[in-house]
Amino acid sequence: MSRKTETVDSMGTDRPEIEIRGLHKSFGDNKVLRGIDLDIARGEVVCVIGPSGSGKSTLLRCVNLLEEPTSGQVFVGGTEVTDLDVDIDAVRRRIGMVFQQFNLFPHLNVTENLTLPQRRVLRRSKARAAAVARENLLRVGLADKADAYPAQLSGGQQQRVAIARALVMGPEVMLFDEPTSALDPELVGEVLSVMRLLAAEGMTMMVVTHEMSFAREVADRVVFMDGGVIVEHGPAAQVVGDPQHERTRNFLMRILDPAATEAPVEDAGVDVRKPVDGSSEG
Repeated sequence: MSRKTETVDSMGTDRPEIEIRGLHKSFGDNKVLRGIDLDIARGEVVCVIGPSGSGKSTLLRCVNLLEEPTSGQVFVGGTEVTDLDVDIDAVRRRIGMVFQQFNLFPHLNVTENLTLPQRRVLRRSKARAAAVARENLLRVGLADKADAYPAQLSGGQQQRVAIARALVMGPEVMLFDEPTSALDPELVGEVLSVMRLLAAEGMTMMVVTHEMSFAREVADRVVFMDGGVIVEHGPAAQVVGDPQHERTRNFLMRILDPAATEAPVEDAGVDVRKPVDGSSEG
């Protein structure tokens, strides 16, 4: 059963938690996003997959304006993030972001890494911030590492601390940009387990990932991107297990069976700029 529910705005209208409309992003002459439309409901988990350079990380970063779109609109919880007059700091407090790299302060211990943003941004007292830090360290299975420093932790533990640091701010949405790509293979599972827990709790999640088993098991929907457009999207079992578009099939073949001997996907003769349904709508 789907975890998703609908956001109701001040006018009583059902709205997705994340709305992306006609999103374009260019870096000079390089068109990275070519008119993306995508809705994500509250409590829904959407995994975004695709080859390197397909625009998936740029799309994620546009949601909280770490990258400023060239054109188009992004709404989070009914607030237009791309409005020039928006209080972007207020919007970002509702959005947790977990990167490939952990970005922990090496000179601060785990508790201090979690309490610092609470005290500076949310103006919580030292005692309240420490209590919230303990609660979320327990949530990610690291209650015993409260006094450890980042250098004393494994990569998987550091990434779980980074997730806890995002959670202490009380986000309504969590964005993950390939959170396991910098980890040794044996450490991937512990991070994915925390993400499974968040999904089960009903957290709205947008996850850029290459972990196909996680996408198939946890995601409500999977979006396959290439060439700056959404080529295919749908239920996870369909897109990962029975893709309808040739480009998606070629990509998954390479991911799931790296030793496959078929022609490289670049030579497959597919116009990746044309989504399966003739649009880039998510």
